[in-house]
Amino acid sequence: PSPPLRPSAIEGQPAHIIGGALLPQAALLSPSTGLTVALLNSWGFKATDTANRLLLPRSQDPLADFSCSFNAAGTPNTAGMSLSRSPSPIPGGGWASPGLTINTSGRTTPSKGFSASNGASTPWDTAKMRSPSGMNGYPSFSTQNQGFFTRHMRRISSSLPRFNNQTPYAEKEKLDRPQWGAQKVPLTGRIRSVFARMGRKMKVRLLLLFILLLSITIFYTTPLVHHWRRKMGGGEKYVIILAANIGGGVMEWKGAREWAIERDSVRNKKKYAYRWGYDLEIVDMSTKKRYAHEWRESWEKVDFVRHAFRKYPKAEVWWLDLNTYVMELSYPLQNHIFNDISKHVYRDINEYNPLNISHPFTDPYLDEESRSPVGDGKSESVNLILSQDCSGFNLGSFFVRRSAWADRMLDIWWDPVAYEQKHMEWEHKEQDALEQMYTTQPWIRKHTAFLPQRMINSFPPGACSENGNDTRIHYDQKDRDFVVNMAGCEWGRDCWGEMYNYRELSYYLNRNPWERFKEDLVAVIWYKLTGQKVKL
Repeated sequence: PSPPLRPSAIEGQPAHIIGGALLPQAALLSPSTGLTVALLNSWGFKATDTANRLLLPRSQDPLADFSCSFNAAGTPNTAGMSLSRSPSPIPGGGWASPGLTINTSGRTTPSKGFSASNGASTPWDTAKMRSPSGMNGYPSFSTQNQGFFTRHMRRISSSLPRFNNQTPYAEKEKLDRPQWGAQKVPLTGRIRSVFARMGRKMKVRLLLLFILLLSITIFYTTPLVHHWRRKMGGGEKYVIILAANIGGGVMEWKGAREWAIERDSVRNKKKYAYRWGYDLEIVDMSTKKRYAHEWRESWEKVDFVRHAFRKYPKAEVWWLDLNTYVMELSYPLQNHIFNDISKHVYRDINEYNPLNISHPFTDPYLDEESRSPVGDGKSESVNLILSQDCSGFNLGSFFVRRSAWADRMLDIWWDPVAYEQKHMEWEHKEQDALEQMYTTQPWIRKHTAFLPQRMINSFPPGACSENGNDTRIHYDQKDRDFVVNMAGCEWGRDCWGEMYNYRELSYYLNRNPWERFKEDLVAVIWYKLTGQKVKL
């Protein structure tokens, strides 16, 4: 390399000392910097970067921090010197501003600097020079997108949720101002930001989930569920007939308790029938009189069933007395009984025979089915389903299927001959008439089946027994019996008290999660705090 220029060599010209060498100011200010670059390169300095921009890095020479101009005598001219050194180019591009020191990281956004363990600055330039790409960017023979994660890192990272958007830096002129907080963004803005960062597949999945939840909500909160269960679920096959005294009492006038019982019973049957798509017929037992001189209130149920068959030709009729209450509204008749009827019913009355009826028939002139204890054994041949209590047949809750056999049986059952001849002997009227037909007529037994009483006709404690609860007859809360029949409550018991008790029990057992939360938690806490009971 050429020897460094001394002040005498450029006498009379302003000059700068750069890296321990004297460089004429005219060379720096010349439009053509080729001479300057060549001169610096000859001294061992890297004068240009990859973009052919002039670089004048500082060396380790102590004189590099000293910059001054010389006069004609070769002595430094210190007049007008405001800086310790002239501005030098920075590695990131551009020129440093006098008096402003900002550490840059070479990125498009500033960040905090890092230092080595010994306190010196980290040699990033050395690391860059040692990297495969060097200082000149990517090599010409390879690419930096190596590996799946490297190629898709930005797309993967951008789809991840961001929990802290605060940056660890601030511009120098804004250091005294409070930084922007993520919590100040409105909720709609946050939702919009999260939704914008989602991928297309995630948006489609969320849309499908939203449509599914909306469809379920609309289905169960509108009459759609009623029509679906009625048409597709088979609800139109069943008709509930409820006996009522809408016009008043028959043997005596109805009081407030009787009206309350009727109101609760009717509301209960309407709610159950609407839920599962069944038809409900409320019949007035006080005004229907076959003969003017007869008050045959209980016998009239036979005639009402016949009229229901004419109105609903393909239906199965479920008769319910007024003093009954459906405890479990979530039990459809299909699942509770008819989908697997052969599993629930028994046709051999000897399984439970409080009347001690001789079964089956043994007369030799009868056919094989009539002498069989189970008839033909097929569930399709069952046309009458009822239960037995401690005294025999109970008709507070029974089923009749429309068929030619049912039409003939109802005609004989309703015939006034039976009433005229036996009404003084038969205490239970139409119930005793059916027992007589079952005992003496083989064709009645072949199509009659029995259900356990607690499946359709549970009794409250105290009914039909004075020695405590009978597991075959009385209602059991743990087993969640389907229907309660307050039979005989007018004889020494409180009908309204029993109806009210089972109404409240049914509500308690069938509460939804929201009602349980209000009553089991909120109401209890309020009672402990204030001492007052509240019904939410």
